[in-house]
Amino acid sequence: MFGDFFKGFGQAHELGMHLAKRDIKSAYRQTVLGLLWAFLLPLVNTITWVFLNGSGIVKVAETDIPYTAYVFSGTMLWAIFIESVNKPLLIANASKTLLTKINFPRESLILSGVYQTVFNAVIKIVLVMGVFLWMGIYPNVQILWLPVMLFSLVVTGTALGVLLSPVGMLYNDVGKSIPLIMQLFMYLTPVVFMMLESGVLRTIFTLNPLSSILMTARSVMAGTTPEYLLPALAITAGMMVLFFFTWLIYRIAMPVLIERMSA
Repeated sequence: MFGDFFKGFGQAHELGMHLAKRDIKSAYRQTVLGLLWAFLLPLVNTITWVFLNGSGIVKVAETDIPYTAYVFSGTMLWAIFIESVNKPLLIANASKTLLTKINFPRESLILSGVYQTVFNAVIKIVLVMGVFLWMGIYPNVQILWLPVMLFSLVVTGTALGVLLSPVGMLYNDVGKSIPLIMQLFMYLTPVVFMMLESGVLRTIFTLNPLSSILMTARSVMAGTTPEYLLPALAITAGMMVLFFFTWLIYRIAMPVLIERMSA
């Protein structure tokens, strides 16, 4: 099984890249706003939270960088995570007919989603860095950790998405419930709020594995001290192990699902 896992991964790379290029071209060619869709929703979220904080409707604790930059970077990073969670199930559902009629490496579907997420993530990060520079926020040598943190976000989200895919292919309720659950989960992660000094919310933030990754990614982009770097690296290692096992579950489950869909 382990040998087949690594062999399948290598065979699926080329097809996954081809599928990703096809889907990226198709997605942006059929829209008027094009690449703007990669960051439109995070931008709307940023404007909303900046307005709520500025008007006093919601009072957010003092942030170490301007709040606009804080929430903009947070929502962009969160969007990368959400896309990585959604992609495996979306692509699997869109490929049901293909799965039942053609024999090909099933891992290519996951890799296609990863490549698309990485492509969109690069666009988002370039925009965030542009906004930071425009606001006078400059990175330092710690920016070298950014690829690691982005890798961690994508691996974590993809592992969760792959784990949900087999059940989600059978029951549409899974796909419909993901946005609702992720919206709630966002408020349990320091996306628009600071990591507090004490209280229940700090405990929740601390236990949330995404908190360290997201806070570290934001810090290295903003040139501030990445206080949660070591926990983030430890969590990244753990998520790589989780990703490996969810991929094995995916390999075991897919033949059963395909047989069931073909019946």
